[in-house]
Amino acid sequence: MSSRWLAEAASRRQFLIRSGAWGALLLPSCLQAVQTRPRFSSNPFSLGVASGDPLPDGFLLWTRLAPEPLQGGGMENQPVTVEWVVADDDGMRRVVKRGRAVALPEFAHSIHVDVRGLRPDRWYFYQFKAGTEYSVVGRARTAPEPKSMPTRLRFAFASCQHYEHGYFTAYRHMMEEDLDLVVHLGDYIYEGAGRASLPRRHTGQETYSLSDYRNRYALYRSDKDLAKAHQMFSWIVTWDDHEVDNNYANDQSEDGTSREQFLERRANAYQAYWEHMPLRRSSMPQGSRLHLYRALGYGRLAQFAVLDTRQYRTDQPCGDGTKPLCPEVYDPQATLLGPQQYEWLTSILSSSSARWNIIAQQVMMAFVDRAPGPSVAASMDQWSGYDVERRRLMRFLGERRPSNPVVITGDIHSNWVCDLKEDYSRTGSPVVATEFVGTSITSGGDGADIPSAVAKYLPENPQVKFFNGQRGYVSCTVTPERWQADYRVLDYVRQPGSPVSTRASFVLENGRPGALPA
Repeated sequence: MSSRWLAEAASRRQFLIRSGAWGALLLPSCLQAVQTRPRFSSNPFSLGVASGDPLPDGFLLWTRLAPEPLQGGGMENQPVTVEWVVADDDGMRRVVKRGRAVALPEFAHSIHVDVRGLRPDRWYFYQFKAGTEYSVVGRARTAPEPKSMPTRLRFAFASCQHYEHGYFTAYRHMMEEDLDLVVHLGDYIYEGAGRASLPRRHTGQETYSLSDYRNRYALYRSDKDLAKAHQMFSWIVTWDDHEVDNNYANDQSEDGTSREQFLERRANAYQAYWEHMPLRRSSMPQGSRLHLYRALGYGRLAQFAVLDTRQYRTDQPCGDGTKPLCPEVYDPQATLLGPQQYEWLTSILSSSSARWNIIAQQVMMAFVDRAPGPSVAASMDQWSGYDVERRRLMRFLGERRPSNPVVITGDIHSNWVCDLKEDYSRTGSPVVATEFVGTSITSGGDGADIPSAVAKYLPENPQVKFFNGQRGYVSCTVTPERWQADYRVLDYVRQPGSPVSTRASFVLENGRPGALPA
């Protein structure tokens, strides 16, 4: 544990953050004069702009003032007024909304503007201004009216963008598509120290302190392809583990750090995540807690139930990893979602009037036997390590039958299409939903089509309809009667500029669970 991190944790400001005393925390800024005409050493909008969580009448706008992004931001310890405008045109001539926000030093001079009062189902353009400096112009789309049935939704989902492992060329190709929004399923950053002999290198050591995490987000946001994708599309985001620590479970770290120290680290990580994501104030962290799971509608065509499978889970059974199924796998108290989130999810699905119910989450839901031959082994970090809760959710989907449940997943750096069933050992167990698992943007390097280790056990898993180990993203076209998922893969990521191709496409038909080759 770094002495710098421990020193920072002891400071008055960090105490207020960790205790959740946000009112006390903001008081010093309120007593300071707000800078309305600031001067900057260089472009304060170096980290770009972003929008997220679209609603029928608006969306969330984000930016952060950081003229020296990799050195803590380079801002004075004072609040700064930032102006924002929303327009009908990219020239910003037909302004429909405008306002001012205050960038506070306590939140790394980040801005989260919840714009409302816009028209549904249309593109808008937005821009920020601080002093005499202007940001780039961003683009965002409002969601359709809740009672409408849109003819189409196009979105892409992605995850796992390890900066050191390669270049984010996938986002460049994503921007060439006619998308309405992007869903990011976690591992936006990686927490490890910089290593030599990789295509790119993290700055600094492993992240522990708030400043560590802020600098790491700034490094990732400095990638031009990632920044441009945020500028072009509204994003729906959730996290996985590497935004904090690999394979952490609730208040338990991977390496056995004490609970107190780990919750301090988690609080740092959660605050930095909120500071750098297009999230509303309802997700503002309170100490080491941050409410992230939520529902977002797209008319009556689709509803996104966005999950958090890290913050509330019990510890992985069997010591984590890929293991034979130990008794702890069948513990009825084991949970990935926690009781409150599980009840919220089933309530959201029960009351949904959407044609397609999209569960956007992190770790693979389908059970996959990863041991060739008569023995059985599974990943303890995934839903397969929490068998009672997994079966309970599958039974709910089969009995309550919400319209067209589709699970979209990240985490494992490979592409999968899987049938979801309650009991994979029983031939007659019905398919209740489909899971599309997307590969990484870069994590794991260039990858391979079907690695030999995976090829050995795939024949024993008939629920798996497709596997691929390259890098890329999944592009989805959703209509009232049909869903098509295109698995877009790159030839390489260790160098920039890879071409992209569609490795496979799968179709879902309204009212019929189970994916079919397109």
